[in-house]
Amino acid sequence: MRHLLSIEDLSADDLSGLLDLAQTFEAVQQRDVPKVPALRGKTVVLAFFEDSTRTRTSFDLAARRLSADLVNFSAGSSSLKKGESLRDTIETIDAMGVDAIVIRHASSGVPQQVTRWTKAAVINAGDGWHQHPTQALLDAYTIRKRLGTLEGKRVVLCGDIQHSRVARSNIQAFTKLGATVTVVAPRTLLPSSLDHWPVEVSKSLDESLEQSDVLYLLRIQHERMGQSLLPSVREYRASYGLTTERARKLSQDCVIMHPGPMNRGVEIDPEVVDDPRVAVLDQVTAGVAVRMAVLFNVLGPGQFDRDDEADPASSSKKRSAA
Repeated sequence: MRHLLSIEDLSADDLSGLLDLAQTFEAVQQRDVPKVPALRGKTVVLAFFEDSTRTRTSFDLAARRLSADLVNFSAGSSSLKKGESLRDTIETIDAMGVDAIVIRHASSGVPQQVTRWTKAAVINAGDGWHQHPTQALLDAYTIRKRLGTLEGKRVVLCGDIQHSRVARSNIQAFTKLGATVTVVAPRTLLPSSLDHWPVEVSKSLDESLEQSDVLYLLRIQHERMGQSLLPSVREYRASYGLTTERARKLSQDCVIMHPGPMNRGVEIDPEVVDDPRVAVLDQVTAGVAVRMAVLFNVLGPGQFDRDDEADPASSSKKRSAA
């Protein structure tokens, strides 16, 4: 795998392989010193042109735990403020001899464009409404850990589908791994056409609750809306929020998920957040291991050599011996 731009580019076997590798790195994180020399000598640049807490921090930790050198690029204090183009910025970073660029940008398609301006590996950390592949991977990892598999599972995705790169990536990943996905949202928060989406559509969250193995709640993304698409937050909660009453209808094994940041009292009631079925913090924890797997996959020797999966540190030993 040269780049990670979209879940579309990965097969079911690719997805399963990355999840298996992430499981190895989760074990690394349980050590007293949670670090391996797998990417020693590699340089990773985090180029975030949108705000981020979970994704940026977990990529930062992932790179450090693989012993890579890390550069945090700040768009707000860069020459972009002086009028430099994105292309010139990327080409400048590339000229310094970096190995990977992890990029988040408000415009869809930017990571794909960046691959034309750099020799480094490019990892998409979220581009506009388009894709967020590592979020889909960590979500699939969380579900697999909780339920054992995604094969045959019923996932309900509720909320702002139209503006959500998480929804697009997750639908592709979950269905490739054998799950059935149902989307629930107000008509104004659904894409104009779902003809080519491998999903079922439901108008009622209440009708979908009892049959769901996973309930995935999405944030209303006001920052991506050109206009107000909801009558009020109160009305949204009344029809689509996970209230305490709705939570009682879910099975005891149902996994409740949210990509964060959560709007308590809108997508989910504050009282429900502490329910043991809520896997939000599990998702955050999985993010580090999954992003370690992605970085190792694009930068490690052999690019997904199965012999290295049992001990990712062994790859660096092989290089040293050579």
